[in-house]
Amino acid sequence: MKKITCVLSTLAIALCSGAASAAPIFWADWTGGDLDSGSGFQAQGTITTGSSSVTVTYTNAQGIGFYQPSGGIDYWQNNRAGRNPATSPYTSTAVDNIPTGTDIVALSQMGSQTLSFSQAIANPVFAFVSLNGNGYAFNRDFELLSLGGVDGNDCGYWGCGGASKVVIDLGGGNFEYQLNSNNVGGTEPHGALRFLGTFDTVTWRSSSNEFWNGFTIGVQETAVAFCDANPTAPGCTPSNGVPEPGSLALLGLGLAGLAARRRHSR
Repeated sequence: MKKITCVLSTLAIALCSGAASAAPIFWADWTGGDLDSGSGFQAQGTITTGSSSVTVTYTNAQGIGFYQPSGGIDYWQNNRAGRNPATSPYTSTAVDNIPTGTDIVALSQMGSQTLSFSQAIANPVFAFVSLNGNGYAFNRDFELLSLGGVDGNDCGYWGCGGASKVVIDLGGGNFEYQLNSNNVGGTEPHGALRFLGTFDTVTWRSSSNEFWNGFTIGVQETAVAFCDANPTAPGCTPSNGVPEPGSLALLGLGLAGLAARRRHSR
């Protein structure tokens, strides 16, 4: 396996990220409780964009630390001192707004987990709290947009800390995209990353049983709406703005259509 590391520091975030354009993010409104009757965990939320309503389902067979769909502590505030979008660990030149409310999914178990969306979405943003000694290994490429304590940002709720993006070449055209704490500037990374492209699932692996590290998810738009406005963007079909499918069933496209223009973005 080949490994490529991109260490994120005050000057490096812009170099490790693609060109960014500021946009409002529609964050998930997590609701209800655990839908898994066994030892695992499953929960759902709703993302209401400017054009549609998307159901997001989070599934973790190992279980989680806790789930906060409403009320409770606001872990998205700046260093326990309230919210200031201008210096938030979660806003950047690509993201205008802090995650909505106090909604958070707190992780505590190593192993795989999945976010599934009821329709394809574009460039989702993943906000994380207290990565600490844990790490995430995603099946989709991402750019790290912001970190607490970097580029003039305040620290997050539990403090500051740097992070590294590591790309692992698994062979056969398969890659793993890791986000790891690197202990630069502290041990408590809080920040946001953006996945690249259009798709309807994201899977990742937590590398440790550290209690706890948390996340929420938001999207820029549905894939259809985004590609209508940006037909040449990655993951969109330039001829008509329709997003490319992540599976044969996505958007109801037939096999003949897929054979003619299938071009995946990872």
